[in-house]
This record gives sequence, structure tokens and C-alpha cells, in this order.
Amino acid sequence: MKTALVLASALAAIPAHAENPPESPFSESGKSYVIPALEIIAFDALLNQFDRHYFGCCDFDTNVHTIRRNLRSSWVVDRDPFLVNQLGHPYQGAMYHGFARSAGLDYWEGLGFTFLASAMWEIAGETTPPSRNDQVNTGIGGSFFGEALFRMASLTLEHPGEMPQWAREVTAALISPPVGFNRLAFPDRFRNVFPSHDPLYFIRASVGFSGTTDNRPGTSTTKLRGNEALADFLIDYGLPGKPGYEYRRPFDYFSFQATASSANGFENAFTRGLLVGREYEVGSRFSGVWGLYGSYDYIAPQTFRVSSTGLSLGTTGQWWIDERWRLVTTITAGLGYTAAGATGGADPDPATDNDYHYGVAPQALGVLRLVYRDRAALDLAGREYYVTRVAGASRGGHVNVARLEAALTWRLAGHHSVSVRYLFNQRDAVFPDVGDRSQRRGTVGLFYTYLGHDLFGAEKLPR
Repeated sequence: MKTALVLASALAAIPAHAENPPESPFSESGKSYVIPALEIIAFDALLNQFDRHYFGCCDFDTNVHTIRRNLRSSWVVDRDPFLVNQLGHPYQGAMYHGFARSAGLDYWEGLGFTFLASAMWEIAGETTPPSRNDQVNTGIGGSFFGEALFRMASLTLEHPGEMPQWAREVTAALISPPVGFNRLAFPDRFRNVFPSHDPLYFIRASVGFSGTTDNRPGTSTTKLRGNEALADFLIDYGLPGKPGYEYRRPFDYFSFQATASSANGFENAFTRGLLVGREYEVGSRFSGVWGLYGSYDYIAPQTFRVSSTGLSLGTTGQWWIDERWRLVTTITAGLGYTAAGATGGADPDPATDNDYHYGVAPQALGVLRLVYRDRAALDLAGREYYVTRVAGASRGGHVNVARLEAALTWRLAGHHSVSVRYLFNQRDAVFPDVGDRSQRRGTVGLFYTYLGHDLFGAEKLPR
């Protein structure tokens, strides 16, 4: 949790204004396809050796025989723990993506590298049959996760702020280790920084405590920790309304949020980025972007877990109501490949023996931030996932997960603020063999909050 706060504070201190750098930091002759390919192979080889020694026999004792068998095998849903499949594998994919991006490849090339690297691991990195759920989580979710980390690391390097050079290098390497590695290993070739094009962004870093207000554990057998310490970081990058800023590259707009918890490690991790889209204006006071968003979500409120990699259509807009009030909204709806289940093994899937269930899930998101001058902001976010039996469990049934977050932030002085946050999570599951099962949990917390360079992320009222 301390590491998360250090990273959050460092990013929050970055100034948001700089001259627009060139379009690409690498010439065509400077970028490399060979170097990230070799780095990914070496990374997988080291990871395989670590897993062999740490986990023992036999899932990682790969050889020519297991590789040939996996090449001929059908792709299955594996039985790995939820944390490994839904958080570990996306982070592994983020490493692949970071190697490609920091070697000068563009986003789509990085996505291709990540997808192929995931398939290589499934066939040659493990002895178990290749897993289609891992391919989605690592090869696609990992690319969404990795691009957000790459952009944040690049932003740290691009804008010096008050940090010395060595501190920026270390911070960037902690955010995206492949960026730090390539800058150290190839200083003459990959030292240039990816240009942000000076986006408008909002950064909020918080630390505090929360307590349970509503608890219905349902089928969960995990012992609940009623009080928990939390460290939360949020960045909205590329907010609409900045004159001259364009959305021509994937993730020129993105949002990233992660919360570390003393109760279970990570309470959430959210990434969504505009893959393909365009900006628009309605009058002089409302501007926005719309298009196709890619998202990776991970939610674990102790009693149940849900994670989704998805594609959605949606829009992000900013409306200046008057000189005092401003509204920032995001609305998306789409489909995700989603896993959900109670903690403690209470709802086993008979087809895979997992304590969670996969399925295609219609999903929706609504986010609202109402800002008053540079003094206060009210944040509301609602998410819902309806996990069907399509491409998932053979038992039938469905799972519906809803999450609502509300936070009021009041700026005291400078960048220092105080926040009150309410969080509500509910999971309703209906299966033919076990009937209806429901769980919910509500918490309220008090936080110290540090705001970024532009406080609540506002340009002046357009005229």
C-alpha cells in the first residue's frame, strides 16, 4: 500500500502543461520488432523457471512433448485461482505490451505482440492445455492494462515537475517495468519519451480508512474484515474541452483507478480507454468524445469477486454549466468476457471445479463528476455486469453484479483535500442446481486526498 501511495503522489505532482512534442518519439529506423520479441521470450523463460521452483510439480515442467501436445489440444477454461487468472494474467499481458510500446511500436502493434505472446505462454509456458480465458485476460485485457501503465510512465518522464531526473526514472520504472528496462538497456535507442500532446487530466490520490455499514455475506465463507485501510489512485487522462487536443491514437482518452486494501490486497482495478473515436461539440460549453472503448475491470469487495475484459460503445463529455459549476460524464454499454463468484468456494462450477463462473456479460457504466469552482467535487460511478451462460458454465443460470461508488471531495488548501466515500456492491446469482443466492456489502470511509497539478482538472470556461 505504501508503494501505491508513492506512485500516486509522484503522478499527482506532474504539471499538465508543456509544449506539444513531435508526433512520434521514435523514427521508423529506431523502433524495433526484434528487441521486444526477444525480451518477451526471455521474460517468459524466467517466469517459467520461477514458477517451476515456487509451485513445484508439474504445471510448468514444459518440454518439447508438452508443447507438441498443446499445439494439438483444444482450448479450455482452466482451474487457476481467481487472483491468478483475473489479476495476475492481465498484469503479465501488461508486461508484454510494455516491452512492445517502449521499443517504439504503436498501440495496435503492441496489442498484436501481447496477443501472440499470450498464446505462446499458453502453449509453451505451461503443461496444462491452453486456456481461452487466459488468452482473453492476458492477450486483450493485458493490452488495455499495459497501455494505461505505459501512458502514465511516459507522462512521468515527459513532465519534470519538481522531481529530479533519477526520481522520475525510478517512478516510471515502477509504474511500467518494461519502460524502465528499455530506457536503461538501450539508452541511445529508446531514450525518447512518448509524446502525450499535453492532455487535460484529473488526478486524485487518497489514503484513509473505511468501515462496513451493510453486510450480507450470503454463501461466502471468507471471514470479513469490517474495517480496512485503503489507498486509492485515479487518473482521467485526455478530458474533453482542451483546445487543440485531438483523439487520433488509442487511449488518447483513458481512465485508470486502483485501490489497495489492507483486507485483501486489491479491492479494485479499472481501466477504460478510447480505442477508436472522435471529438464533438454542442454549443460553446459542451464538448466530448465518442467511440469504441476497451476496458479491463477487477472488483473484490471481500465477499465476492468479478472481473471483465470488454468492448463498449460510449461517450465522455464535459459541460460548463456556468462559471462555477462543471459536469464531467462517461456513459458506456457493451459486452465483456466476465468471471464472477463468491469467495471461499461456496458456489463451485461443476464443469471446471472453479469457485467462480465465466460467461459473456452485457455491461454498462455511468460516471459523473460535478465540480464546484476549484473547491469541491462530487463523484458518482455505477457499474453493472450480467454474466450469462454464453461461452461459460454449462450449468445454466446467470450472475448479476452491481456496484455504486459516491465520493465527496472538499479542497482545504493547495492540493490538500478531505474526502468521504460510500461504496456499495451487490451480487445476485441464480443457478438451477443451487437456487438463488445474493450478497451485498456497503462501506463508508474518510480519506486524506491529494489533487494533481490542475486540482479538479478544469480549463477555464470557454467563451
